[in-house]
Amino acid sequence: MRASEPSRTAIGAAAYRAAHQSVDGGAIFLDPYARRILGEVACAEADLKAQDPSTRSFRLFMAARSRYAEDCLALCFARGVRQAVILGAGLDTFALRNPHAGLKVFEVDHPATQSWKQMRLDETGLNQSLPTFVPVDFEHEDLKARLIDSGLEPETPSFFIWLGVVPYLRQASVFAVLRFVVGLPSASIVFDYSEPLENYSPERRARAAEMGARTAAVGEPWLTHFDPEDLANRLLSLGFTSLEDVGPTEMAKRLFGLPRDAPDRGAGPHVIFAGK
Repeated sequence: MRASEPSRTAIGAAAYRAAHQSVDGGAIFLDPYARRILGEVACAEADLKAQDPSTRSFRLFMAARSRYAEDCLALCFARGVRQAVILGAGLDTFALRNPHAGLKVFEVDHPATQSWKQMRLDETGLNQSLPTFVPVDFEHEDLKARLIDSGLEPETPSFFIWLGVVPYLRQASVFAVLRFVVGLPSASIVFDYSEPLENYSPERRARAAEMGARTAAVGEPWLTHFDPEDLANRLLSLGFTSLEDVGPTEMAKRLFGLPRDAPDRGAGPHVIFAGK
């Protein structure tokens, strides 16, 4: 992303969430603030884009990854988690919808994107029940130091949500974050990732490559992909002991009504839970 501007992919993710509320009725992920925080003009553009049937599958994945992450957070809260950290928060609205009494919410993002979000919150009057904002450049700053300086208590059970960020970072930066999380006494994380293009079928590979070219064109190229088996082994070697990797087929079975005996759909985006 360009240092002085909010992330274009963060705006795009917010647009998909907003369109899901109108086009799909929030069927998978209900977010009453998604459209308000995005704004009328951007919502109108998102709704127009959603008229293209080819955008449906990715829009539903965007909704599904948020649903999965927040479902995992709810389970972990019931087991004692009292701190939630949204990494690369963009226009995420969880802090405004937080149903968990006593859960402290931190939002981490690039300073330019975070300043833009705070402006949107002020403009829309949604500046109530705000999280603790922690501006961080993942590639150049120490996430642990910035969070602790902002009030994160390392000994208190924590849950991290990291959506829409990993593909845009170098692997060294990705694993720096994961090592920090696994190093906390009681912490878990949900994040999404994409498989290497060579894992895709030829037809879907071309579609994925086109999407990657679009993000690169706005200054946010894909830098990191993971093979599911290799990633699982690396997470286990870091010290995570509980893993659940939800790929395209499993996500469709859980949330999109795909029959349990349906064949595998092949490579695609994944959401993974890693805990201890």
